[in-house]
Amino acid sequence: MSSTTSHQPSRSRRPFGARLADAMEDHGPLCVGIDPHPSLLEAWGLTDSAAGLRDFALRTIDAVGGRVAAVKPQSAFFERHGSAGIAVLEETLAALRDVGTLSVLDVKRGDIGSTMAGYAQAYLSDGAPLAADSITVSPYLGYGSLAPALDLAEAGGRGVFVLALTSNPEGTTVQHAVSGERAVAAEVVEGVTASNAAARGEGGLGSIGLVVGATVGEAVSRLGIDLLRANGPLLAPGVGAQGAGATELESVFGPARRHVLASTSRGVLKAGPSIDELRKAASAFAYEAATALR
Repeated sequence: MSSTTSHQPSRSRRPFGARLADAMEDHGPLCVGIDPHPSLLEAWGLTDSAAGLRDFALRTIDAVGGRVAAVKPQSAFFERHGSAGIAVLEETLAALRDVGTLSVLDVKRGDIGSTMAGYAQAYLSDGAPLAADSITVSPYLGYGSLAPALDLAEAGGRGVFVLALTSNPEGTTVQHAVSGERAVAAEVVEGVTASNAAARGEGGLGSIGLVVGATVGEAVSRLGIDLLRANGPLLAPGVGAQGAGATELESVFGPARRHVLASTSRGVLKAGPSIDELRKAASAFAYEAATALR
């Protein structure tokens, strides 16, 4: 069993929000997902196995590492291969660290108490095999239940993206539901706003972000949500060729557009397995996202 020192936060790492802001300035506001669907593995001529998964993930990093703001491995597609898949995920995260590209591990964890603390230690602790620069979390056991992850991320210069307004139709039944005087999604955004208060006071981008689909239409304004005041990065699936252009982005994000990190997976990955073609696709998407978000 590892010693407790492996869970001690870094004292020297810059805050995730500051690192992400710099990466978006240097490379454009694009996050490329590593979503190794069986159909994509087949399209790349790879077997639906841990070996195929490894080739897919590392080839993607060879193509886009150091060229985009962030890369987002989808944990589920690694987990489905059992312990061998988890080992590939560990290698994938290590490869992203080696090339200096920020990782957003898409795990959408949400729990309470010591269980949430365990998830936080698994993904946000220095020395943890699955340590990522940031993770996605689900707040639907109450925003306060995320405290172990939020606290550990802040202490270690890492980040958390909290689900707020997602584009799946089923999400509205929970996210748009009214609790007291505000919608559930608005309560989540208020929680993130409070978490980022110190960074806002210092004039920097906070490290606690939100997941807001670029195709949610007028939901942000209709629910009375102020994304700019939240002062966190906005992980946004559905930008550009994926569905939302400049007009739609103005409706959804308004003046908070400069905080948007556009996310795409298939839009880039379908160009594989050629590294050159993957790079061309990522470059095109980065340009499209930057243009749409101006």
